[in-house]
Amino acid sequence: MNRFVVVSAAVFLLISLAYLPLLNELYWSTLTSLIPPVKIIADLLVTNGTIFTSDTSSPFADSMAIRNGRVLKVGSFTTLKDFLGDGTVELNLEGKVVVTGLIDSHVHLISGGLQMAQVGLRGVTQKEEFCRMVKDAVQNAKEGSWILGGGWNNDFWGGELPSSSWIDEISPHNPVWLIRMDGHMALANSLTLKIAGVTSLTEDPVGGTIMRLPSGEPTGLLIDAAMELVSSFVQEVSVDERREALLRASKYALTRGVTTVIDLGRYYPGTTDELSWNDFQDVYLWADSTKMMLIRTCLFFPITTWSRLVDLKLQKGHVLSEWLYLGGVKAFIDGSLGSNSALFYEEYLDKPNNHGLEVMDPEILSNLTMSADKSGLQVAIHAIGDKANDMILDMYKSVAAANGERDRRFRIEHAQHLAPGSSDRFGQHHIVASVQPDHLLDDADTAPKKLGFDRAQKESYLFQSLLNGNALVAFGSDWPVADINPLHSIRTAVKRIPPKWDHAWIPSECISFTDALNSHTISAARAAFLDHHLGSLSPGKLADFVILSTNSWDEFSKDVSASVLATYVGGKQVYP
Repeated sequence: MNRFVVVSAAVFLLISLAYLPLLNELYWSTLTSLIPPVKIIADLLVTNGTIFTSDTSSPFADSMAIRNGRVLKVGSFTTLKDFLGDGTVELNLEGKVVVTGLIDSHVHLISGGLQMAQVGLRGVTQKEEFCRMVKDAVQNAKEGSWILGGGWNNDFWGGELPSSSWIDEISPHNPVWLIRMDGHMALANSLTLKIAGVTSLTEDPVGGTIMRLPSGEPTGLLIDAAMELVSSFVQEVSVDERREALLRASKYALTRGVTTVIDLGRYYPGTTDELSWNDFQDVYLWADSTKMMLIRTCLFFPITTWSRLVDLKLQKGHVLSEWLYLGGVKAFIDGSLGSNSALFYEEYLDKPNNHGLEVMDPEILSNLTMSADKSGLQVAIHAIGDKANDMILDMYKSVAAANGERDRRFRIEHAQHLAPGSSDRFGQHHIVASVQPDHLLDDADTAPKKLGFDRAQKESYLFQSLLNGNALVAFGSDWPVADINPLHSIRTAVKRIPPKWDHAWIPSECISFTDALNSHTISAARAAFLDHHLGSLSPGKLADFVILSTNSWDEFSKDVSASVLATYVGGKQVYP
């Protein structure tokens, strides 16, 4: 009897175990059917507009649902109305066009903010105006304090380069340091030269030039690495001034619809490597920890400090917060066209026997790039002249071959003048072309004078050629070199019509409106490894967007004449 009971119990247990998954599934399915589904409620529902998402899977929508600062869904109002609930704010666009938050791929953010509070010489067209603005600054300053500023462009007043003699009489007791708009040349008055010990006996440093009179005396102009002779003496701005500069610059960027920037820092030829790191510690970490960040920022650091960035990324990761991202490292190989220091195969027409400057030793640069890349960092190198670009293209190819295949997204910043065939190499080797369309507005008149008509026509700002070669093209401003204004930049890339011209400069290089807009959104994000977080209004991504003044997508895409009505970051209105 006991054996029968034991056997029966065992059989029952086995049968029960066999049917347990089915019973469990039936039980839980019955139970869950009795529990009403949790309804997801949007914080913000944007409706009744034309929303361009920069997402090829769903490029247009009329409505968008946002929750916790991220996009829930885009589509028609009918498909999104279920996200309405208590607490949902509805934003009726009344037919307005919306685009993804704009990304500026190349800025010097704190430099721009500082310059806004200094002597601003951008747009000055006469020597007299230049001198008057310096005189006004001196009169409003304490004796002995530094007069800092920049943004001047000698091409605007006919090409004559300024000299210390222009300003010595009006600034006898104040050192003056005024940086050219491209950041590759600066003017010092005689007092500044005296403080820095720059005389007729001072030799040109490697990668730099001291401009001189026939007598050998310095004119006051220093180019690229020669700027370091003075910059080390310039009174460093305080932490509070730099923090104010960040906030000032960020607020200005928001007025232009810019929600994310790639910040290359206060790192130029002739400056110390420490400025970018000081700003990171003193300004960016402070702003992030105190919730004072207004725009998302991806930081690049001097290539000479690559190992510090590797250590920081190992400790903190790529994403410090939704506001602050660690990018890669930046270097220079040449100077600028306007300063006659961009590196070319052929000599400058207006300065015979000058081919430009190598502002860093190519072997040293190659070794630094090899090490940084081997450690997994993204590398971005400034190259403007045709020879400079080929040197970096060759170097990137060699480094990639030595270190092996990976998604590295090497960047060339500017890629301004390319020798025949070089534009195809960007796409072939997966190199990002980080370019600044608004620079061409000045160079359209300057380049033929410096390079000759044929060279300028064949190799300047080859945006369409780069796209034809399947390059990833990202747009930026290089602010404060040029104004931070993506809508204007897009118009320039599409139209290529310089001031006082009635036709396009090199019309074959005009690009489509969609390509131009993408270069300030999803392509710009991809170029900095940010495309998983932003760059398009896709579900799950950060809800950064811009409302424009136009009600017509067709007119906007044809004329690019709209302005920014409002800027939203993380689904919250931050401008106006």
